[in-house]
Amino acid sequence: MKKRIIPSTKTLEAMEKLLNVASDYTRLKILYTLIDGEKNVSEIQEIADASQSLVSHQLKVLRDNNLVNYRKDGTRVVYFLSDEHVREIIQVVYDHVTEK
Repeated sequence: MKKRIIPSTKTLEAMEKLLNVASDYTRLKILYTLIDGEKNVSEIQEIADASQSLVSHQLKVLRDNNLVNYRKDGTRVVYFLSDEHVREIIQVVYDHVTEK
């Protein structure tokens, strides 16, 4: 088996930051709601059972950390996971904690 080299300090710090951002309860709910595809703030708010201001604030944190992206659809703004890696991380964590 090939010996794995420890990532650089910069890479480990970036990994720590990403995991810390994703570890918030509300942000996890938001990420999980987006696993099935894009949604607007009202849909996220309803599914996550959170206030509009809380959802908006947490979406900004997730955007700032490249976990979600958005696009404008007329007057609506729709959000989606930034890439397949985010979807995989959420799914792997879910699978791990729910396995028997």
